[in-house]
Amino acid sequence: MHRYFKKKFIIPAVATGFLFIGTSFKEDFFEIAKQIEIFTTLFKAVNTNYVDETNPGDLMDKGIKSMLGSLDPYTVYFNEQDVVNFKINNTGEYTGIGAMIARKKDRLIVREPYKNYPADKAGLKAGDEIIQIGDVMIADFKDDASQLLKGTKNTKIKIKYLRQGKTFTTDLVLDEVDIKSVPFFGKIDDKTGYIVLAHFSRKAAFEVKEALEKLKTDGATQIVLDLRNNPGGLLNEAIDICNLFVPKNEVIVTTKSRIEKHNNTYKTTKEPIDTQIPLAILVNGKSASASEIVSGALQDLDRAVILGSRSFGKGLVQRTVELTYGTQLKVTISRYYTPSGRCIQALDYAHKDKNGVAQKTDSKNFNAFKTRKGRTVYDGGGVLPDIELDETKLSPITNALLKNDGIFDYATVYYYKNPNLGDKIPTITDTDYAAFKQYLKANKFTFDTETELALKNTLAAAKNEQIDEAIVIEYKQLLNALEKSETTLLDKNQKEIKNLILEELIKRYQYQEGLYQYYIKNNSEIKKAVAVLNNQTEYKTILKM
Repeated sequence: MHRYFKKKFIIPAVATGFLFIGTSFKEDFFEIAKQIEIFTTLFKAVNTNYVDETNPGDLMDKGIKSMLGSLDPYTVYFNEQDVVNFKINNTGEYTGIGAMIARKKDRLIVREPYKNYPADKAGLKAGDEIIQIGDVMIADFKDDASQLLKGTKNTKIKIKYLRQGKTFTTDLVLDEVDIKSVPFFGKIDDKTGYIVLAHFSRKAAFEVKEALEKLKTDGATQIVLDLRNNPGGLLNEAIDICNLFVPKNEVIVTTKSRIEKHNNTYKTTKEPIDTQIPLAILVNGKSASASEIVSGALQDLDRAVILGSRSFGKGLVQRTVELTYGTQLKVTISRYYTPSGRCIQALDYAHKDKNGVAQKTDSKNFNAFKTRKGRTVYDGGGVLPDIELDETKLSPITNALLKNDGIFDYATVYYYKNPNLGDKIPTITDTDYAAFKQYLKANKFTFDTETELALKNTLAAAKNEQIDEAIVIEYKQLLNALEKSETTLLDKNQKEIKNLILEELIKRYQYQEGLYQYYIKNNSEIKKAVAVLNNQTEYKTILKM
């Protein structure tokens, strides 16, 4: 054990570096130095004395990440491999298989293969369960198994996967993957252009500009910009996208911090493309960060009508700090504020409840602000649309279905029962919906709602206290009542669940592009955005033009 420790142990050198950094915090220097000394001596003592073999790197990785986790979800440490992944997320470019994958227990689930990329060319479909990559069994590989699917271009990787209970093998040939920030744009009708902005990588503004110019050339005289489910990304791209629609030297966002150097004002720096074209922006509860800068700024400047539901409320600003040995720290340094002065951030991580959970501001404590033309808008986190749409708000039962893959898994079963639909749009009939509910029941689907989890925890506690036999009858009665309630909620929210099943199926048959083609003809939120643009009286009234 000692030989392994001597080879790997590097913390004192790193700690020395921290001590020099600590000198900039004059008031806290002694406390910082003291705590670092305690930590390094403890770390060395554990690694030299623990009964079993230890991995100092793994211990340090967990220790750092746990420490930062007590601050906010966005202040994070990146080890060497994390740094590679972070760069991929910000550029949208990498060499890999071209598919969205997620780990589920001992398997990697293919969530969505992207058209004409390696996974798609190898025949992988959504729902396939990868169980082996090369010689490595996923069940035996506890680290990030997706890293086994990355490498140099043209590398051939043999994989084994399960599909509908049968085992298959195929070869994946790695290739360059360029994930578009604008995966789709097109015309909804003769005069309305539609642009989907999925995330803010370093090409986002360029791709939106290209789409806008092409749509204008094709005759579009009004635009719908879809930011639904966009988690954000690079700040400068958000500013440049606003700059397409507003003049040079407009304030788009400010950042405020207790540290003076992090207080900044960000303005547009270029000549715009079109400051007059009518613009509607769609947002929902998963539109975050840079999405909220774009929608919030254009709302405050009375440049666009915002439709949907209140956005996520991620208004904390991070910067990356280079550390030793190729590692990085992404640390929260300030908060975002829109041009009117609204703070985008919804949760206050500096003030948590007794359970350590940050709380949202109560609506009665929201503050009022004024847009450029005097419209009243409110803070409280996120961007509240000018026109709220119920369609963008999902019920708790639907969120549970999405979270626990009820819809995703049923779509996989449906796809293989109906493999030849091709370009035809499926129709989810009442019979199909009844089959969906039966599928959930047959597979003992767990919704994991708060009530369901509380009930399970009650039984677990009763078992620990050996009183479960005394309450088993009552427990079963409550469980049955809960199951009936869930069935009722499935029926009550049938329309929105059917829509989500349909959307998942369209991606299975026609990829992402097919889903957006369906949207421009059928999506109710898009239709309402177009209706507002077509009614110039309403549009101008909302924006006080």
